[in-house]
Amino acid sequence: MGILSGNPQDEPMHYGEVFGTWTHLLANNGLIAGYQSYINHTGDQDLKKLIEEAIEGIKNENHQLQELLKTNGIGLPPASPDRPNANLEDIPVGARFTDPEISASVSKDVAAALVACSQIMGQCIREDIAMMYGQFHLAKAQFGLKKLVFFLN
Repeated sequence: MGILSGNPQDEPMHYGEVFGTWTHLLANNGLIAGYQSYINHTGDQDLKKLIEEAIEGIKNENHQLQELLKTNGIGLPPASPDRPNANLEDIPVGARFTDPEISASVSKDVAAALVACSQIMGQCIREDIAMMYGQFHLAKAQFGLKKLVFFLN
């Protein structure tokens, strides 16, 4: 196993693991709400599909994070309700995010998430949590590459 003996899931989470996973879940909740708004502002259908894929990936992470926190008796952070769908033409031109702005913002979020996953992996004592973040990191790196290919086309 790791530096702790036995099943790592039997060990309590230490402060860094709790803080990292709780904060990650809180940030993901905000990203979902923001990305749902971006979908309303996006005119490019390929970009819209990428954002929808990002939301699904984030929701998958959230499910795993919520289960981990609940299992360890930690309260969950607040989450915003889903954003309603809007017609792009109903949003005034001066109030719209442009597709390049949306694309750049999503890229920035992916880069920040890669760093955050690496940081949490580095402070983990429990192997199961570190491996979960390794999977998150790999998924984000793959999404980032797909996003880069989209941006270059």
